Amino acid sequence: MFEKLFKLSDKKTNVRTEVIAGITTFLAMAYILGVNPSVLGDSGMDPHAVFMATAVSAGFASILMGILANYPVALAPGMGVNALFSYTVVLGMGHSWQAALAAVFVSGLIFLVISVTGIRKIIINAIPVQLKLAIGAGIGFFIAFVGLKNSGIIVSSEATFVSLGDLSSPLVLLTIFGILITIALVAKKVPAGVFIGMVITAIIGVIVGAITGTLGMPALPERYITNDFSMQAAGAFVNGFAELFSDPGNAFVIIFSFLFVDFFDTAGTLVAIGNRIGLVNEKGELENAEKALLADAIGTVAGAALGTSTVTSFVESTSGVEVGGRTGLTSCTTGILFFLSIFISPIVLSTVTNQVTAPALVVVGILMAQQLGGVDWNDIVYSTAGFVTVISMILTYSISNGIALGFIAYLVAMIATGKAKKISPIIWALVVIFVLYFGWLM
Repeated sequence: MFEKLFKLSDKKTNVRTEVIAGITTFLAMAYILGVNPSVLGDSGMDPHAVFMATAVSAGFASILMGILANYPVALAPGMGVNALFSYTVVLGMGHSWQAALAAVFVSGLIFLVISVTGIRKIIINAIPVQLKLAIGAGIGFFIAFVGLKNSGIIVSSEATFVSLGDLSSPLVLLTIFGILITIALVAKKVPAGVFIGMVITAIIGVIVGAITGTLGMPALPERYITNDFSMQAAGAFVNGFAELFSDPGNAFVIIFSFLFVDFFDTAGTLVAIGNRIGLVNEKGELENAEKALLADAIGTVAGAALGTSTVTSFVESTSGVEVGGRTGLTSCTTGILFFLSIFISPIVLSTVTNQVTAPALVVVGILMAQQLGGVDWNDIVYSTAGFVTVISMILTYSISNGIALGFIAYLVAMIATGKAKKISPIIWALVVIFVLYFGWLM
């Protein structure tokens, strides 16, 4: 059965190798089970509901990717886009989490359309690669800042806006320890380094909390296995449509931001893995790309319906590829493990506090920020657009504002350097919309 479905022989692999690869990918991605409820919980969502939606959507989307596209690529609610959901759309713009889910749902439907048409190529070609890299890096800086803020390492200040927190606090010290140990694990290229870092930090926190009685420390749950599989947020997106589209301009910016981040995250991950396992042909085209993008889009729609932020392809899938994963059996294995994880929700939700998630946010942010290396800082156009994108995300505490201002800066710099004729009509249209948004709609 496996041979017929996944063509194992053609890919020069076997069931054992694929299963091991799937387990490896799951361990590399498992941190999202703790981080996503924490991030979306800040928007007012119930952490248990988010955990269930995260596990189920990741399981469903990963298996779908394996069966539909036969790719060793697993999916789950993405980092960065969950921050966009909570800190920009809900806390920044003042929308309800139901309206944010509605925006994710619509962005998924649009992704479905562009995945089965030629629109995808048009959009990809219209937006400069270096601007895409700057946006990815900016999101990295943003989520790292969120981690530092939520853990108390960075606090607000009337005099300087932000300042260092109380570095003698046991909670802050636990976070610093977690960051250092996670950086060390990742630097040593330990498989699933981010996840292992979270586990070590949680264990230390439980021990210290039990000894000192410090409030806010990770703690063991009253029970380790749950029989509560309720999903209170499922279908809640329907109640958010009226609020979302009460301001069409604002709705466009939100939906575009979700779509943009997911679209290019997915494209980048698929190309990276495709190159590694020989799925990119001599023309630079990715085999079965449409099916892979379709699976990703369906995952986003399903995730929003279940009650979580955008589901996207995880670059951590490369960990499974590195140990031999070549087919969809790898991602199916990962998906099954995500489904099984719903039984241990009490452990995750009681031990994974802000102090445990912060190291993951900071280290993932560092890894995302490496994309800045691809920006040509000697070119004033790209250095301007890249700088404005990154700093705007942090200082306005908004990913969508950073994207919008980055596009505007790019257009202005292109005009100033006499390159107006090289600007794509799509860029012009987006900038007009963004200017209207900042001038009239906010």
